[in-house]
Amino acid sequence: MLNTAVPRERRFPLHVHISVLFTLLLLFTGVVLGLFNYRQTSQLIFSSSATLFERIQQDVERDLDSTYRPIRHVLSLIALHPATQARELDERLKLLPLFAQALRDNPKLASLYLGYEDGDFFMVRPLRSDALKQRFDAPDKAAYQVWSIDRSATGTASDYLFYDGSLNPLSRRQNLKESYDPRKREWFIRARGDGGQITTAPYLFFSTQEIGTTLARRTGLTTVLGADLTLDDLSATLAKHRVTPNSEVVLADANGDAVAYPDSSRLLREVDGKTERVKVRDLNPALGELLSGKLSEQEDGIVELAKQRWVMSQRHLREGGPQGLHLALLVPEHELLADAYRIRWQGALITLTTLLLCLPLGWLTSRLVVKPLRSLVLEAQAIHRFDFAFPASGRSPILEVDQLAVSMSSMKDRLSRFLDIAASLSAETHFEALLKRVLDATVSISDAQGGLLYLLDNDTGRLEPQGLVIDGQSRSLSELGIDGVAHDDPALPGWLQRPATGGDSIATSIGFDQAGSFQGLLSAMDSPRLHLISAGLHNRQGDTVGVLVLLQRDSGENSESMLSPDRVAFVDAVSGSAALCIESQRLLARQKQLLDAFIQLIAGAIDAKSPYTGGHCQRVPEITLMLARAAADSERPEFRDYNPSDEDWEALHIAAWLHDCGKVTTPEYVVDKATKLETLYDRIHEVRMRFEVLKRDAWISYWRGLNEGGEERALAALRDHLLAELDDEFAFIARINLGGESMADADQARLRQIAERRWSRTLDKRLGVSWEEAKRLQRSAPDSLPVDEPLLADCPEHLIERDEQDAIGPDNPWGFRLEVPPYKFNRGELHNLSIARGTLTAEERYIINHHIVQTILMLDRLPFPKHLQNVSEIAGGHHEKMDGSGYPKRLTREQMSLPARMMAIADIFEALTAADRPYKKGKSLSEALDIMAGMCRGAHVDPQLFALFVRQKIYRRYAERFMQADQIDAVDEQALLDKAGLA
Repeated sequence: MLNTAVPRERRFPLHVHISVLFTLLLLFTGVVLGLFNYRQTSQLIFSSSATLFERIQQDVERDLDSTYRPIRHVLSLIALHPATQARELDERLKLLPLFAQALRDNPKLASLYLGYEDGDFFMVRPLRSDALKQRFDAPDKAAYQVWSIDRSATGTASDYLFYDGSLNPLSRRQNLKESYDPRKREWFIRARGDGGQITTAPYLFFSTQEIGTTLARRTGLTTVLGADLTLDDLSATLAKHRVTPNSEVVLADANGDAVAYPDSSRLLREVDGKTERVKVRDLNPALGELLSGKLSEQEDGIVELAKQRWVMSQRHLREGGPQGLHLALLVPEHELLADAYRIRWQGALITLTTLLLCLPLGWLTSRLVVKPLRSLVLEAQAIHRFDFAFPASGRSPILEVDQLAVSMSSMKDRLSRFLDIAASLSAETHFEALLKRVLDATVSISDAQGGLLYLLDNDTGRLEPQGLVIDGQSRSLSELGIDGVAHDDPALPGWLQRPATGGDSIATSIGFDQAGSFQGLLSAMDSPRLHLISAGLHNRQGDTVGVLVLLQRDSGENSESMLSPDRVAFVDAVSGSAALCIESQRLLARQKQLLDAFIQLIAGAIDAKSPYTGGHCQRVPEITLMLARAAADSERPEFRDYNPSDEDWEALHIAAWLHDCGKVTTPEYVVDKATKLETLYDRIHEVRMRFEVLKRDAWISYWRGLNEGGEERALAALRDHLLAELDDEFAFIARINLGGESMADADQARLRQIAERRWSRTLDKRLGVSWEEAKRLQRSAPDSLPVDEPLLADCPEHLIERDEQDAIGPDNPWGFRLEVPPYKFNRGELHNLSIARGTLTAEERYIINHHIVQTILMLDRLPFPKHLQNVSEIAGGHHEKMDGSGYPKRLTREQMSLPARMMAIADIFEALTAADRPYKKGKSLSEALDIMAGMCRGAHVDPQLFALFVRQKIYRRYAERFMQADQIDAVDEQALLDKAGLA
């Protein structure tokens, strides 16, 4: 057979998942890096040059950006100064402090100047080095040089003005032969035509013979503001990035001239007394070949230049002029390989070390992350088992976890409050108290100040007010003019009508002008305006059973918080629970009414089934409840602990009404058996017919004798004697058939003698009988007809076997201890006529007594709730005796509950005094109590209960209600108690 069971999936904590994921990620990373380092060593070696070059490029670009950006800002700010448009030197000198500050703030700035449309020129140059001071023959304390060119119709005036660090003038020299004209310079021409800022290609500065570039922009319509930047720092930057001792790196312009080189002294050279920039090919032939154009489009990689293998990389930089700059890197392959191998092994070692260090770190981190989640899990489990006292989890630095913790705490509080009210409402068993608790609980849990409850009357369709609570106190509905109204009354306010007709809950506010007949409610709450929530109470079928109105005074700020959707939703939930409790109480009351009606119906049916029981089942409960109330009210020690609850009263009520319910299984012909031979009919008629046959036989013998010549007188005398004897014998049989108190031994002997008389049967008794009787007749062989039979006999077919399921074993689970006759019925004629007392055989008396067994079995099969579990014990003990000689369990007094002993007294007293039995006359009070006193002394009934029955005159109260007047006589209570041994 295939195993179809689904295997249970294993679950692991989150920190294990995180740790495993973290570990697997590290392992995967380590393995991938290891394989990559192992298999891609050469690619890593070659790509390292590109990485290094990218760093150089970034550094160069960063240097260029850090050089150009502040200067562009400075130019943009200075261009706004009105002095840039001045026509005279004195006015232009107003820019000196501004230019000086800009030069101090930007050390890479070589000079700031203005070029004018008429050829005028104004420059401020910082003298940062002694070489510059010597070049311009400046005073020792000179810090700034101002170069001014003024062209006019009279000629060109060129002056050098020197200032110290505080901008105090030191000296002034005139240059008589000035050939410099800004209008011919590239920066002036491009700036005039561009309209924005421009950057020139690197070039050799005119006055300082330094390699640099110029940034310029137009100020006004015709004037150009410029700034010279030196690029010496770029060479220092390249010097820092020499990959190997013999690696080459250069920054060149589009013409192949070197702009920056690690050895900056090689960037310039003297040719015929003139300073020139050096070509890249002059610095290194390999670099020259790289930038010659032949390889300029080749991607990074390995190239062979100047008969040597190099790892090459080159980039084009946008800064540095209109055509930008070229950055080129060449690293000897053999030098690069050594470091790459070292880097490979170092990388592998670092990866392994990182993995080993990160494993515990990942575990610890995951534990820290999971700790608040574990707290939330424990809190959720506590909520799952309704443990709302479990401490709330702490806050978490993780936003989502923290939000979950806050939500969990809020949910726990709401659930706790909701379940508290649901439990308190469910625990209430009294309807009126339930309504009061519904009002009190809902008003409290919703933070309202008042509450009004309506219930819908199913018969009239009216909303009937059931209670009003204001500030925790119940108020009179009639005093405030709150009466019942039809739920569909058009005059009913909308806030009450809509939920009453199955609509949604309403949250609204009302004032005196809107209150109508509810103005008294506003007066009672001492508020000119009320905020209210009106929620319908609906049962499980969705039908409206009532309306719950929660009230809150209008107190100003935040007084409308009651009308929020959250509050309405919460009230809906609470009102739903309240509605179910109210409906459950109503249903429970109706079910109890229905159960009680069924119980009384069954009891009435039992009483109506046979006149021999009369109203027994209806009167016994009255006596029982009278006796139970007396015991509950008694202060005597033996009853001090008897304090029956409502459930106990209900159980006693049901048990008393159903104490004889087993009689429905007792055949009527047994209960009503009036003669010894009676079954479904009285078989005395069969016996009579046999006597009639015998009498006919006497006459036949007489006529036959005459016919044969016999003496007529002797034959007549014999005939008459036989007829008289038969008449007397039948009269005897008819008399003993009626039963009585006792049957004498002489009667028993005469009965056996009469039974020996024979009569002749000529017809087969197997014909025309039922299947069951025919089966019993098969126990004996068929007779040869005609056959002489005894007049009265106990035949095998008279014995009816007991079914196996009717047998009660000694180990039965109910504890029944009854002597069970071997046969269910014994219909033998002699057996029945020989009954010594009454009309019932032992088998029939067992059937009568068996009704209590059936009562217990029937009640045990009913699914009684817990508080009614003892109904069977109470109802099934009313035939037990205190000495253990009763039935069906032979219980003693100590084994019986007090209510069961009450039932025994009630059953006996009712049976003795009942006047509606056709077979006997009801006894008087004194006679019945006298018999019961004897039974008390004989330990048949409980003596303490009998004493209570007498002393509290329960017998008298019962007699006045149910007994006939002629039965009620004087009772000597003391004599009764003395006879019972209770004096």
